[in-house]
Amino acid sequence: MFISDSFMSWPGRMVLGMLVAGSGGVLAARMMPRGPVTTSQALITMGICLLVGTLVAVITGSNWSMLAAPVLYFLGVELGRPDLVGPTVGPLRLNEAYGILAFVLGRLLPGLLSLVTMLLGVRLGLILRRMVSETPQSEGILAGESFLGLGLLSVVVIGLVILLLRPASTPPLFAESGQPIPGSIARLEKVSFGGPEQTILIRAEDPENPVLLYLSGGPGQSDLGYTRVLFRDLAEDFVVVSWDQRGTGKSYPSLDPTDELTFEQAVADTHELTEYLRKRFGEEKIYLLGESYGTMLGVFAVKQRPELYHAWIGSGQMVDITETDRRLYGEILAYADQQGNQELRDQMEAYGPPPYADIPYANGTVMGYYQALYAPYTPPRAYVELGQEARLGFMNINSQEYNLVDKANVLRGLVDMFTIMYPQLEALDLRRDAPELDVPVYILDGKAEVAARRDLTLEWFDSLQAPRKRVYSFQNAAHSVAFEQFQELHRILIEDVLPETYEE
Repeated sequence: MFISDSFMSWPGRMVLGMLVAGSGGVLAARMMPRGPVTTSQALITMGICLLVGTLVAVITGSNWSMLAAPVLYFLGVELGRPDLVGPTVGPLRLNEAYGILAFVLGRLLPGLLSLVTMLLGVRLGLILRRMVSETPQSEGILAGESFLGLGLLSVVVIGLVILLLRPASTPPLFAESGQPIPGSIARLEKVSFGGPEQTILIRAEDPENPVLLYLSGGPGQSDLGYTRVLFRDLAEDFVVVSWDQRGTGKSYPSLDPTDELTFEQAVADTHELTEYLRKRFGEEKIYLLGESYGTMLGVFAVKQRPELYHAWIGSGQMVDITETDRRLYGEILAYADQQGNQELRDQMEAYGPPPYADIPYANGTVMGYYQALYAPYTPPRAYVELGQEARLGFMNINSQEYNLVDKANVLRGLVDMFTIMYPQLEALDLRRDAPELDVPVYILDGKAEVAARRDLTLEWFDSLQAPRKRVYSFQNAAHSVAFEQFQELHRILIEDVLPETYEE
Protein backbone atom coordinates (compact mmCIF):
# COMPACT_ATOMS: atom_id res chain seq x y z
CA MET A 1 0.00 0.00 0.00
CA PHE A 2 2.77 2.42 0.88
CA ILE A 3 5.79 3.38 -1.17
CA SER A 4 8.70 2.67 1.17
CA ASP A 5 11.97 4.55 1.33
CA SER A 6 13.80 1.48 0.01
CA PHE A 7 11.58 1.26 -3.06
CA MET A 8 11.84 4.92 -4.13
CA SER A 9 14.09 7.78 -3.11
CA TRP A 10 12.76 10.82 -1.29
CA PRO A 11 12.94 13.09 -4.37
CA GLY A 12 11.16 10.44 -6.40
CA ARG A 13 8.39 10.11 -3.84
CA MET A 14 7.97 13.90 -3.74
CA VAL A 15 7.71 14.11 -7.52
CA LEU A 16 5.15 11.29 -7.60
CA GLY A 17 3.15 12.89 -4.80
CA MET A 18 3.07 16.24 -6.55
CA LEU A 19 2.00 14.59 -9.79
CA VAL A 20 -0.90 13.01 -7.91
CA ALA A 21 -1.91 16.41 -6.48
CA GLY A 22 -1.72 18.19 -9.84
CA SER A 23 -3.54 15.39 -11.64
CA GLY A 24 -6.31 15.52 -9.06
CA GLY A 25 -6.76 19.21 -9.81
CA VAL A 26 -6.88 18.58 -13.56
CA LEU A 27 -9.45 15.80 -13.05
CA ALA A 28 -11.65 18.06 -10.91
CA ALA A 29 -11.41 20.89 -13.48
CA ARG A 30 -12.41 18.59 -16.33
CA MET A 31 -15.34 17.15 -14.37
CA MET A 32 -16.49 20.52 -12.97
CA PRO A 33 -15.05 23.37 -15.06
CA ARG A 34 -16.79 26.08 -13.02
CA GLY A 35 -16.12 24.32 -9.74
CA PRO A 36 -18.91 22.59 -7.83
CA VAL A 37 -22.23 24.06 -8.97
CA THR A 38 -24.51 21.46 -7.36
CA THR A 39 -24.56 19.76 -3.98
CA SER A 40 -23.49 16.46 -5.51
CA GLN A 41 -20.55 18.14 -7.26
CA ALA A 42 -19.51 19.78 -3.98
CA LEU A 43 -19.48 16.37 -2.30
CA ILE A 44 -17.54 14.86 -5.23
CA THR A 45 -15.00 17.68 -4.96
CA MET A 46 -14.57 16.98 -1.27
CA GLY A 47 -14.13 13.28 -2.00
CA ILE A 48 -11.46 13.96 -4.64
CA CYS A 49 -9.58 16.30 -2.31
CA LEU A 50 -9.76 13.87 0.60
CA LEU A 51 -8.38 11.10 -1.60
CA VAL A 52 -5.68 13.29 -3.15
CA GLY A 53 -4.53 14.60 0.21
CA THR A 54 -4.34 11.11 1.69
CA LEU A 55 -2.43 9.67 -1.30
CA VAL A 56 0.08 12.52 -1.39
CA ALA A 57 0.85 12.15 2.32
CA VAL A 58 1.10 8.38 2.10
CA ILE A 59 3.45 8.58 -0.90
CA THR A 60 5.72 11.35 0.38
CA GLY A 61 5.53 10.86 4.12
CA SER A 62 6.43 14.55 4.43
CA ASN A 63 4.79 17.31 6.43
CA TRP A 64 5.56 19.56 3.47
CA SER A 65 2.62 17.92 1.71
CA MET A 66 0.37 20.09 3.88
CA LEU A 67 1.49 23.00 1.73
CA ALA A 68 2.56 21.40 -1.52
CA ALA A 69 -0.53 19.22 -2.11
CA PRO A 70 -3.07 22.12 -2.09
CA VAL A 71 -0.80 24.37 -4.17
CA LEU A 72 -0.28 21.74 -6.86
CA TYR A 73 -3.95 20.78 -6.79
CA PHE A 74 -5.11 24.36 -7.34
CA LEU A 75 -2.51 24.82 -10.06
CA GLY A 76 -3.89 21.70 -11.75
CA VAL A 77 -7.42 23.15 -11.53
CA GLU A 78 -6.36 26.39 -13.22
CA LEU A 79 -4.33 24.68 -15.93
CA GLY A 80 -6.88 21.94 -16.55
CA ARG A 81 -9.93 24.21 -16.78
CA PRO A 82 -11.24 24.54 -20.35
CA ASP A 83 -11.86 28.00 -21.79
CA LEU A 84 -15.12 29.32 -20.36
CA VAL A 85 -17.05 32.57 -20.52
CA GLY A 86 -17.65 34.48 -17.31
CA PRO A 87 -15.75 36.54 -14.74
CA THR A 88 -15.85 33.81 -12.07
CA VAL A 89 -13.57 31.63 -14.22
CA GLY A 90 -11.85 34.38 -16.20
CA PRO A 91 -8.66 36.36 -15.55
CA LEU A 92 -8.31 37.81 -12.07
CA ARG A 93 -9.34 41.47 -11.68
CA LEU A 94 -8.57 42.10 -8.01
CA ASN A 95 -8.23 45.86 -8.48
CA GLU A 96 -12.01 46.23 -8.91
CA ALA A 97 -14.90 45.43 -6.58
CA TYR A 98 -16.67 43.35 -9.23
CA GLY A 99 -13.45 41.46 -9.89
CA ILE A 100 -13.02 40.70 -6.19
CA LEU A 101 -16.59 39.36 -6.06
CA ALA A 102 -15.89 37.15 -9.08
CA PHE A 103 -12.71 35.85 -7.43
CA VAL A 104 -14.50 35.04 -4.18
CA LEU A 105 -17.32 33.21 -5.97
CA GLY A 106 -15.28 31.38 -8.58
CA ARG A 107 -12.02 30.64 -6.81
CA LEU A 108 -12.00 31.42 -3.10
CA LEU A 109 -15.17 29.66 -1.94
CA PRO A 110 -14.58 26.45 -3.95
CA GLY A 111 -10.92 26.66 -2.90
CA LEU A 112 -11.74 26.78 0.80
CA LEU A 113 -14.06 23.79 0.41
CA SER A 114 -11.25 21.88 -1.29
CA LEU A 115 -8.55 23.07 1.09
CA VAL A 116 -10.05 21.93 4.38
CA THR A 117 -10.90 18.53 2.92
CA MET A 118 -7.44 18.08 1.42
CA LEU A 119 -5.75 19.06 4.69
CA LEU A 120 -7.87 16.43 6.42
CA GLY A 121 -6.69 13.89 3.86
CA VAL A 122 -3.05 14.90 4.32
CA ARG A 123 -3.24 14.56 8.09
CA LEU A 124 -4.97 11.23 7.78
CA GLY A 125 -2.31 10.01 5.32
CA LEU A 126 0.57 11.14 7.53
CA ILE A 127 -0.88 9.34 10.54
CA LEU A 128 -1.48 6.18 8.54
CA ARG A 129 2.05 6.20 7.19
CA ARG A 130 3.58 6.75 10.62
CA MET A 131 1.50 3.92 12.06
CA VAL A 132 2.87 1.36 9.56
CA SER A 133 6.26 2.81 8.61
CA GLU A 134 9.38 1.36 10.11
CA THR A 135 11.34 4.57 9.49
CA PRO A 136 10.67 7.56 11.80
CA GLN A 137 9.35 10.54 9.88
CA SER A 138 11.13 13.86 9.81
CA GLU A 139 9.22 16.63 11.51
CA GLY A 140 9.69 19.39 8.91
CA ILE A 141 8.41 22.88 9.65
CA LEU A 142 4.75 22.01 9.17
CA ALA A 143 4.23 19.31 11.76
CA GLY A 144 0.57 18.51 11.62
CA GLU A 145 -0.18 14.82 11.81
CA SER A 146 -1.47 14.97 15.38
CA PHE A 147 -4.71 13.28 16.26
CA LEU A 148 -5.96 16.60 17.66
CA GLY A 149 -5.51 18.27 14.28
CA LEU A 150 -7.18 15.32 12.60
CA GLY A 151 -10.13 15.60 14.94
CA LEU A 152 -10.58 19.33 14.47
CA LEU A 153 -10.44 19.07 10.69
CA SER A 154 -12.85 16.13 10.79
CA VAL A 155 -15.37 18.24 12.71
CA VAL A 156 -15.07 21.06 10.14
CA VAL A 157 -15.48 18.70 7.17
CA ILE A 158 -18.42 16.84 8.74
CA GLY A 159 -20.04 20.20 9.49
CA LEU A 160 -19.62 21.24 5.86
CA VAL A 161 -21.17 17.99 4.66
CA ILE A 162 -24.17 18.50 6.97
CA LEU A 163 -24.62 22.05 5.66
CA LEU A 164 -24.32 20.88 2.07
CA LEU A 165 -26.92 18.17 2.58
CA ARG A 166 -29.42 20.58 4.13
CA PRO A 167 -32.16 20.78 1.47
CA ALA A 168 -33.80 23.89 0.11
CA SER A 169 -37.52 24.32 0.70
CA THR A 170 -40.34 26.81 0.60
CA PRO A 171 -42.73 27.19 3.53
CA PRO A 172 -46.43 26.33 3.25
CA LEU A 173 -49.09 28.97 2.81
CA PHE A 174 -50.72 29.54 6.18
CA ALA A 175 -54.22 30.70 7.03
CA GLU A 176 -54.84 33.28 9.76
CA SER A 177 -55.33 30.36 12.16
CA GLY A 178 -51.68 29.44 11.65
CA GLN A 179 -52.53 26.18 9.89
CA PRO A 180 -51.51 25.35 6.30
CA ILE A 181 -54.26 26.19 3.81
CA PRO A 182 -55.87 22.96 2.54
CA GLY A 183 -55.33 22.43 -1.19
CA SER A 184 -52.76 25.21 -1.46
CA ILE A 185 -49.50 24.85 -3.41
CA ALA A 186 -46.04 25.81 -2.18
CA ARG A 187 -43.45 23.95 -4.21
CA LEU A 188 -39.99 24.20 -5.69
CA GLU A 189 -39.93 22.19 -8.92
CA LYS A 190 -37.46 21.34 -11.65
CA VAL A 191 -38.71 21.61 -15.21
CA SER A 192 -37.06 20.84 -18.53
CA PHE A 193 -37.89 22.11 -22.01
CA GLY A 194 -35.88 19.60 -23.96
CA GLY A 195 -32.67 21.01 -22.49
CA PRO A 196 -31.12 21.46 -19.05
CA GLU A 197 -33.33 21.54 -15.96
CA GLN A 198 -34.51 24.86 -14.57
CA THR A 199 -36.24 25.62 -11.27
CA ILE A 200 -39.58 27.28 -10.65
CA LEU A 201 -41.30 28.27 -7.42
CA ILE A 202 -45.09 27.87 -7.35
CA ARG A 203 -47.20 29.42 -4.58
CA ALA A 204 -51.00 29.56 -4.63
CA GLU A 205 -53.81 29.33 -2.09
CA ASP A 206 -56.06 27.91 -4.79
CA PRO A 207 -54.69 26.15 -7.90
CA GLU A 208 -57.91 27.10 -9.73
CA ASN A 209 -56.92 30.78 -9.73
CA PRO A 210 -55.42 32.44 -12.83
CA VAL A 211 -51.68 31.95 -13.36
CA LEU A 212 -49.16 34.80 -13.03
CA LEU A 213 -45.60 34.13 -14.27
CA TYR A 214 -42.91 36.48 -12.95
CA LEU A 215 -39.74 37.18 -14.98
CA SER A 216 -36.84 38.43 -12.85
CA GLY A 217 -34.31 41.11 -13.74
CA GLY A 218 -30.57 41.20 -14.15
CA PRO A 219 -30.04 39.47 -16.51
CA GLY A 220 -29.00 36.75 -14.10
CA GLN A 221 -30.93 37.74 -10.98
CA SER A 222 -32.79 35.18 -8.88
CA ASP A 223 -35.78 36.54 -6.95
CA LEU A 224 -37.30 33.45 -5.34
CA GLY A 225 -37.09 34.79 -1.80
CA TYR A 226 -38.33 38.24 -2.78
CA THR A 227 -41.37 36.92 -4.60
CA ARG A 228 -42.27 34.49 -1.82
CA VAL A 229 -42.28 37.33 0.72
CA LEU A 230 -43.47 40.34 -1.26
CA PHE A 231 -46.00 38.52 -3.48
CA ARG A 232 -47.61 36.68 -0.57
CA ASP A 233 -50.90 38.55 -1.04
CA LEU A 234 -50.88 37.81 -4.77
CA ALA A 235 -50.92 34.10 -3.94
CA GLU A 236 -54.42 34.63 -2.53
CA ASP A 237 -55.78 35.41 -5.99
CA PHE A 238 -53.22 33.96 -8.42
CA VAL A 239 -51.04 30.94 -8.97
CA VAL A 240 -47.77 32.86 -8.61
CA VAL A 241 -44.84 31.31 -10.47
CA SER A 242 -41.26 32.57 -10.11
CA TRP A 243 -38.60 31.21 -12.41
CA ASP A 244 -34.84 30.86 -12.19
CA GLN A 245 -33.92 31.03 -15.87
CA ARG A 246 -30.96 29.25 -17.47
CA GLY A 247 -27.74 30.15 -15.70
CA THR A 248 -29.55 31.94 -12.87
CA GLY A 249 -29.75 31.04 -9.17
CA LYS A 250 -30.91 27.45 -8.72
CA SER A 251 -30.64 27.04 -12.50
CA TYR A 252 -26.99 28.17 -12.60
CA PRO A 253 -25.80 24.63 -13.54
CA SER A 254 -27.57 25.13 -16.90
CA LEU A 255 -25.27 28.05 -17.81
CA ASP A 256 -23.16 25.86 -20.09
CA PRO A 257 -22.90 25.49 -23.01
CA THR A 258 -22.91 29.27 -23.16
CA ASP A 259 -23.36 29.37 -26.94
CA GLU A 260 -26.91 28.12 -26.32
CA LEU A 261 -27.60 30.86 -23.77
CA THR A 262 -29.12 33.34 -26.18
CA PHE A 263 -31.92 35.88 -25.89
CA GLU A 264 -33.85 33.96 -28.54
CA GLN A 265 -33.53 30.81 -26.44
CA ALA A 266 -34.70 32.71 -23.35
CA VAL A 267 -37.83 33.81 -25.25
CA ALA A 268 -38.39 30.23 -26.42
CA ASP A 269 -37.97 28.99 -22.82
CA THR A 270 -40.57 31.53 -21.70
CA HIS A 271 -43.03 30.15 -24.23
CA GLU A 272 -42.24 26.56 -23.22
CA LEU A 273 -42.79 27.35 -19.55
CA THR A 274 -46.00 29.15 -20.42
CA GLU A 275 -47.26 26.10 -22.31
CA TYR A 276 -46.33 23.90 -19.34
CA LEU A 277 -48.25 26.14 -16.92
CA ARG A 278 -51.28 26.39 -19.21
CA LYS A 279 -51.50 22.62 -19.46
CA ARG A 280 -50.82 21.97 -15.80
CA PHE A 281 -53.40 24.43 -14.47
CA GLY A 282 -55.94 24.13 -17.26
CA GLU A 283 -55.68 27.75 -18.38
CA GLU A 284 -56.02 28.99 -21.95
CA LYS A 285 -53.82 32.01 -21.16
CA ILE A 286 -51.68 33.28 -18.30
CA TYR A 287 -50.52 36.69 -17.03
CA LEU A 288 -46.93 37.79 -17.55
CA LEU A 289 -45.16 40.17 -15.14
CA GLY A 290 -41.57 41.28 -15.65
CA GLU A 291 -39.02 43.34 -13.76
CA SER A 292 -36.09 45.19 -15.41
CA TYR A 293 -34.39 42.69 -17.80
CA GLY A 294 -37.50 40.57 -17.42
CA THR A 295 -39.47 43.33 -19.16
CA MET A 296 -37.39 42.97 -22.32
CA LEU A 297 -37.84 39.21 -22.22
CA GLY A 298 -41.54 39.51 -21.48
CA VAL A 299 -42.34 42.01 -24.22
CA PHE A 300 -40.70 39.83 -26.86
CA ALA A 301 -42.47 36.73 -25.50
CA VAL A 302 -45.82 38.52 -25.73
CA LYS A 303 -45.05 39.99 -29.13
CA GLN A 304 -44.24 36.60 -30.65
CA ARG A 305 -47.02 34.58 -28.98
CA PRO A 306 -49.81 36.96 -27.88
CA GLU A 307 -52.34 34.13 -27.85
CA LEU A 308 -50.66 32.74 -24.73
CA TYR A 309 -51.18 35.78 -22.51
CA HIS A 310 -54.05 37.69 -20.95
CA ALA A 311 -51.93 40.81 -20.42
CA TRP A 312 -48.43 42.20 -20.02
CA ILE A 313 -47.43 43.93 -16.75
CA GLY A 314 -44.08 45.74 -16.81
CA SER A 315 -42.18 46.97 -13.72
CA GLY A 316 -38.97 48.91 -14.21
CA GLN A 317 -39.70 48.63 -17.93
CA MET A 318 -36.61 48.71 -20.13
CA VAL A 319 -36.79 49.95 -23.71
CA ASP A 320 -33.34 50.55 -25.27
CA ILE A 321 -30.38 49.19 -23.30
CA THR A 322 -27.69 50.96 -25.32
CA GLU A 323 -29.38 54.35 -25.22
CA THR A 324 -30.04 53.98 -21.50
CA ASP A 325 -26.37 53.15 -20.90
CA ARG A 326 -25.26 56.16 -22.94
CA ARG A 327 -27.47 58.46 -20.90
CA LEU A 328 -26.37 56.86 -17.64
CA TYR A 329 -22.75 57.35 -18.67
CA GLY A 330 -23.38 61.06 -19.01
CA GLU A 331 -25.24 61.17 -15.69
CA ILE A 332 -22.40 59.38 -13.90
CA LEU A 333 -19.82 61.81 -15.29
CA ALA A 334 -21.98 64.74 -14.23
CA TYR A 335 -22.38 63.23 -10.76
CA ALA A 336 -18.62 62.72 -10.50
CA ASP A 337 -18.01 66.37 -11.37
CA GLN A 338 -20.69 67.51 -8.93
CA GLN A 339 -19.09 65.50 -6.13
CA GLY A 340 -15.53 66.34 -7.11
CA ASN A 341 -14.87 62.62 -7.58
CA GLN A 342 -12.05 62.62 -10.09
CA GLU A 343 -11.33 58.94 -9.48
CA LEU A 344 -14.85 58.01 -10.63
CA ARG A 345 -14.57 60.22 -13.71
CA ASP A 346 -11.21 58.69 -14.61
CA GLN A 347 -12.59 55.19 -14.14
CA MET A 348 -15.61 55.80 -16.37
CA GLU A 349 -13.53 57.51 -19.04
CA ALA A 350 -11.17 54.52 -18.99
CA TYR A 351 -14.14 52.24 -19.74
CA GLY A 352 -15.21 54.60 -22.53
CA PRO A 353 -18.74 55.43 -23.70
CA PRO A 354 -21.26 52.57 -24.12
CA PRO A 355 -21.68 50.02 -25.47
CA TYR A 356 -19.03 48.93 -23.00
CA ALA A 357 -16.32 46.56 -24.12
CA ASP A 358 -15.55 45.73 -20.49
CA ILE A 359 -18.76 43.99 -19.44
CA PRO A 360 -19.70 43.53 -16.62
CA TYR A 361 -17.10 45.64 -14.83
CA ALA A 362 -18.23 48.95 -16.30
CA ASN A 363 -21.87 48.08 -15.65
CA GLY A 364 -21.03 47.04 -12.09
CA THR A 365 -19.47 50.44 -11.44
CA VAL A 366 -22.57 52.22 -12.80
CA MET A 367 -24.92 50.03 -10.73
CA GLY A 368 -23.10 51.11 -7.60
CA TYR A 369 -24.34 54.68 -8.19
CA TYR A 370 -28.01 54.01 -8.96
CA GLN A 371 -29.10 55.18 -5.52
CA ALA A 372 -27.28 58.46 -6.02
CA LEU A 373 -29.01 59.00 -9.39
CA TYR A 374 -32.54 58.27 -8.18
CA ALA A 375 -34.74 61.24 -7.37
CA PRO A 376 -35.19 61.55 -3.57
CA TYR A 377 -37.97 59.26 -2.35
CA THR A 378 -39.10 57.20 0.62
CA PRO A 379 -40.14 53.60 -0.08
CA PRO A 380 -43.50 52.56 1.41
CA ARG A 381 -43.37 51.61 5.07
CA ALA A 382 -44.91 48.20 4.43
CA TYR A 383 -42.12 47.36 1.98
CA VAL A 384 -39.39 48.39 4.41
CA GLU A 385 -40.90 46.60 7.39
CA LEU A 386 -41.66 43.40 5.52
CA GLY A 387 -38.13 43.33 4.15
CA GLN A 388 -36.67 43.76 7.63
CA GLU A 389 -38.90 41.05 9.04
CA ALA A 390 -38.03 38.56 6.29
CA ARG A 391 -34.24 39.05 6.74
CA LEU A 392 -33.50 37.78 3.26
CA GLY A 393 -30.05 39.37 3.18
CA PHE A 394 -28.03 40.59 0.21
CA MET A 395 -29.66 39.54 -3.07
CA ASN A 396 -32.03 37.36 -0.92
CA ILE A 397 -29.36 34.65 -0.48
CA ASN A 398 -30.62 33.96 3.06
CA SER A 399 -33.86 32.68 1.59
CA GLN A 400 -34.65 29.09 2.52
CA GLU A 401 -35.39 28.41 -1.16
CA TYR A 402 -31.61 28.16 -1.63
CA ASN A 403 -29.34 25.43 -0.29
CA LEU A 404 -25.68 26.17 0.51
CA VAL A 405 -24.44 25.80 -3.08
CA ASP A 406 -27.46 27.72 -4.41
CA LYS A 407 -26.48 30.71 -2.26
CA ALA A 408 -23.18 31.00 -4.12
CA ASN A 409 -24.94 30.31 -7.42
CA VAL A 410 -27.34 33.23 -6.88
CA LEU A 411 -24.36 35.57 -7.05
CA ARG A 412 -22.42 33.55 -9.63
CA GLY A 413 -25.42 33.67 -11.95
CA LEU A 414 -25.71 37.42 -11.59
CA VAL A 415 -22.05 37.81 -12.58
CA ASP A 416 -21.67 35.17 -15.30
CA MET A 417 -25.12 35.12 -16.88
CA PHE A 418 -25.09 38.93 -17.04
CA THR A 419 -21.80 38.84 -18.93
CA ILE A 420 -23.22 36.46 -21.53
CA MET A 421 -26.73 37.86 -21.97
CA TYR A 422 -26.30 41.62 -21.60
CA PRO A 423 -24.39 42.22 -24.87
CA GLN A 424 -27.21 40.46 -26.73
CA LEU A 425 -29.68 43.06 -25.45
CA GLU A 426 -27.75 46.02 -26.78
CA ALA A 427 -29.20 45.66 -30.28
CA LEU A 428 -32.81 45.81 -29.01
CA ASP A 429 -35.05 48.87 -28.99
CA LEU A 430 -38.74 48.41 -28.18
CA ARG A 431 -39.61 51.66 -29.95
CA ARG A 432 -38.48 49.99 -33.16
CA ASP A 433 -38.93 46.28 -32.38
CA ALA A 434 -42.22 46.33 -30.47
CA PRO A 435 -44.25 49.39 -31.52
CA GLU A 436 -47.45 47.40 -30.95
CA LEU A 437 -48.57 44.50 -28.78
CA ASP A 438 -51.72 42.46 -29.26
CA VAL A 439 -52.47 42.19 -25.52
CA PRO A 440 -53.45 44.75 -22.88
CA VAL A 441 -50.41 46.48 -21.37
CA TYR A 442 -50.02 47.76 -17.80
CA ILE A 443 -46.87 49.66 -16.84
CA LEU A 444 -45.76 50.32 -13.24
CA ASP A 445 -43.80 53.59 -13.30
CA GLY A 446 -41.56 54.79 -10.47
CA LYS A 447 -41.23 58.56 -10.54
CA ALA A 448 -37.91 58.35 -8.67
CA GLU A 449 -36.43 56.13 -11.43
CA VAL A 450 -33.30 57.38 -13.18
CA ALA A 451 -34.24 59.57 -16.12
CA ALA A 452 -32.11 57.46 -18.48
CA ARG A 453 -34.63 54.62 -18.09
CA ARG A 454 -37.90 56.36 -17.22
CA ASP A 455 -37.92 58.83 -20.10
CA LEU A 456 -37.53 56.04 -22.66
CA THR A 457 -40.24 53.96 -20.99
CA LEU A 458 -42.77 56.77 -21.15
CA GLU A 459 -41.78 57.58 -24.73
CA TRP A 460 -42.35 53.96 -25.80
CA PHE A 461 -45.61 53.73 -23.86
CA ASP A 462 -47.01 56.90 -25.42
CA SER A 463 -46.51 55.60 -28.96
CA LEU A 464 -47.36 51.96 -28.20
CA GLN A 465 -50.35 50.46 -29.99
CA ALA A 466 -52.23 47.96 -27.82
CA PRO A 467 -55.85 46.87 -27.28
CA ARG A 468 -55.72 48.59 -23.90
CA LYS A 469 -52.89 50.29 -22.07
CA ARG A 470 -52.45 51.94 -18.71
CA VAL A 471 -49.54 53.44 -16.81
CA TYR A 472 -49.52 53.69 -12.99
CA SER A 473 -47.06 56.24 -11.62
CA PHE A 474 -45.83 56.16 -8.02
CA GLN A 475 -44.01 58.98 -6.26
CA ASN A 476 -42.40 56.63 -3.75
CA ALA A 477 -40.87 54.09 -6.09
CA ALA A 478 -37.82 53.86 -8.34
CA HIS A 479 -36.81 50.86 -10.47
CA SER A 480 -38.29 47.87 -8.62
CA VAL A 481 -41.86 49.16 -8.56
CA ALA A 482 -43.57 45.76 -8.31
CA PHE A 483 -41.66 45.03 -5.11
CA GLU A 484 -41.69 48.49 -3.54
CA GLN A 485 -45.39 48.95 -4.34
CA PHE A 486 -46.42 45.31 -3.84
CA GLN A 487 -49.68 46.29 -2.15
CA GLU A 488 -50.62 48.58 -5.02
CA LEU A 489 -49.65 45.89 -7.50
CA HIS A 490 -52.11 43.52 -5.83
CA ARG A 491 -54.85 46.16 -5.90
CA ILE A 492 -54.23 46.99 -9.58
CA LEU A 493 -54.33 43.35 -10.60
CA ILE A 494 -57.57 42.69 -8.70
CA GLU A 495 -59.42 45.94 -9.45
CA ASP A 496 -58.24 46.68 -13.01
CA VAL A 497 -56.36 43.91 -14.75
CA LEU A 498 -58.52 40.90 -13.88
CA PRO A 499 -61.89 42.60 -14.63
CA GLU A 500 -60.57 43.93 -17.94
CA THR A 501 -58.82 40.81 -19.22
CA TYR A 502 -59.87 37.57 -17.52
CA GLU A 503 -62.68 35.34 -18.67
CA GLU A 504 -63.28 32.15 -16.73
